[in-house]
Amino acid sequence: MGLFKRMEMVFKSKINKMITHMEDPRETLDYSYEKQLEMLQNVKRGVAEVVSSKKRLQLQRAKITKKLEKLEKQAKEAIAVEREELARLALERKAVFQQQIADINAEILELEKQEEKLIISEKRLSTKVEIFRTRKEAIKAQYSAAEAQVRINESFSGISEEMADVGLALERAENKIEEMKARSEALDELMEAGTLSELPGQGQDEIEKELSRISREKKLESELSKLKAEVGKEESQ
Repeated sequence: MGLFKRMEMVFKSKINKMITHMEDPRETLDYSYEKQLEMLQNVKRGVAEVVSSKKRLQLQRAKITKKLEKLEKQAKEAIAVEREELARLALERKAVFQQQIADINAEILELEKQEEKLIISEKRLSTKVEIFRTRKEAIKAQYSAAEAQVRINESFSGISEEMADVGLALERAENKIEEMKARSEALDELMEAGTLSELPGQGQDEIEKELSRISREKKLESELSKLKAEVGKEESQ
């Protein structure tokens, strides 16, 4: 194996260890994505609040507008019956309501500007969040693939060690078998040559068996004779 090949293997091994022991980036990415979604929801909530505030002001303006129309009608009726003071009072109240409508219009205009800015921000943030989500999933997939490769490499490393142990065990078994074969062949040769006519202790076993048989027969004959004597004695009585 060349020097560069060994360096490459060492480098990959260190990278694998770093990946194994480092913090899982998938959790960090998911957490960041959740935070961005919260920001997006806050912007959407802000848009909804601005629209709601604008709607309330528009309803308030509509009510004041109806009061203006009523005051204008009352002023005309007062003039018709020559009640100039009542007409003047109605016109003064009308001026107050007109100023309120002007203030409301200014507030509505400001809210519309805020709404427009928030909508633009929402669209931009939504685009960024979607881009981040796509990138996040791609990075998570790459990390998962790298993690799987690390596990595969570790498995292969463990298998290699186990196979090495198995190889040694097989080698020892094969050597033992060869020794047993050699011993068997040597005994066969000695038997064929007549050197080993019988195994040690085999003749002694046969003598012991024969002596045991004779002893049993003698004991049997003795018991048989005793039994005959007892029977003969009983018959003579």
